[in-house]
Amino acid sequence: MSEADKPSNPAQEKAQALYDLGSTTVYASTHDPRFPYALYVPPEVLTPGNDVELVVVMHGTGRQFTQYRDAFAPFGRWNRCIVLCPLFPVGVRGDGDRNGFKRLIEGDIRYDKVLLDMVDEVAGRYGKRFDKFALFGYSGGGQYVNRFAYAHPERLWAASIGAPGNVTVLDHKKDWWLGLGGFERHFGKPFDLAALQRVPVQMIVGRADLETWEITVPEDSPMYLPGINDAGATRPERLRTLKASFEAAGIRVRFDELANIAHNGMQVVEVVQDFLVQALRTLRAGG
Repeated sequence: MSEADKPSNPAQEKAQALYDLGSTTVYASTHDPRFPYALYVPPEVLTPGNDVELVVVMHGTGRQFTQYRDAFAPFGRWNRCIVLCPLFPVGVRGDGDRNGFKRLIEGDIRYDKVLLDMVDEVAGRYGKRFDKFALFGYSGGGQYVNRFAYAHPERLWAASIGAPGNVTVLDHKKDWWLGLGGFERHFGKPFDLAALQRVPVQMIVGRADLETWEITVPEDSPMYLPGINDAGATRPERLRTLKASFEAAGIRVRFDELANIAHNGMQVVEVVQDFLVQALRTLRAGG
């Protein structure tokens, strides 16, 4: 933390401990106050020369961002990680759309850039630089991670894609957002396969996650694109299709299909954290 931000009196010190360390209050992004976030911040962040890293946990359609923060708080404490949990509310553009953040681009909103601004803001508040961070998301959050990993692989030291309802396969013959066709037109830069090949990737889903009512897109839906349902009928089938496209491009994937788990993000947290611990160990060893 910079000298200007250090508490100068007991009241300020108490406020910092209460609101800015541990499980924090909810902040509005200074770059775009429509988008708030909550944090877990380990006490080691106040130690000069600390090796605190950043883990971002993206909510799904239910927007359970504080629940995910609480689920990851012990991980952050014992592994010296700040945990950043953004909130991308429903209907930011006044249209009631629940799904825009999942595809990174919604009208003039770039949700990938919103997150990168939050990362910079958190780094500045605690006197850190997070050139790379880990990113986990489940359900709608899994869709976000899938696409963010294409857009900014150079910013990730790990990516965990949990049970996405719709996937973007690594296929340049399919138009964005079913595939990577037109990627440079949308993001202003070419897709960097070599960077993504260096990112440890986990894909995780429950073996009993078989309901299709939310993920099968009918032709009269505003979300419909030709081929949108071709990756498979269920989430496990669609995630296996995504895995195959990654592996065909030379990207190694840890694939966790958990027995007796339906569609419940909180029930996969422990396995995701195991993956992150391994990636963090490699990162801190200079790998």
